[in-house]
Amino acid sequence: MAKATLQPVDKTFGKRLRRIRKRHRKLAQGYVQTINHDGLIIAKPRRRRSVFPWKGIALMLVALFAFKGVLHAQLGATTYDRRVATLQNGTIVEKAGAWAMQADPLTLWISAQVRSFLR
Repeated sequence: MAKATLQPVDKTFGKRLRRIRKRHRKLAQGYVQTINHDGLIIAKPRRRRSVFPWKGIALMLVALFAFKGVLHAQLGATTYDRRVATLQNGTIVEKAGAWAMQADPLTLWISAQVRSFLR
């Protein structure tokens, strides 16, 4: 009967031990200390940053669309489309540039906003 009462205690002890080891591994990779409302200092694992540069890619896309919109507003629709068509007849790199620079709804909207701002 003693085994039956010790078995659940051993399982909960094992769970606690695994939880403590997991927390220790996380804290070993870096931590931030904060002070609780009662003055207790607590170490929390530092949040890991994403390896993939999502912010950089988003910023580049915003810059690309802004550039396309300003260029479309400055050149005008016919000149802009003619220059993109010229790029489509070039090398593979120029064709890729033509695909990226083609006028899409967002570019046209940005162009309209820039034109209204400039006039």
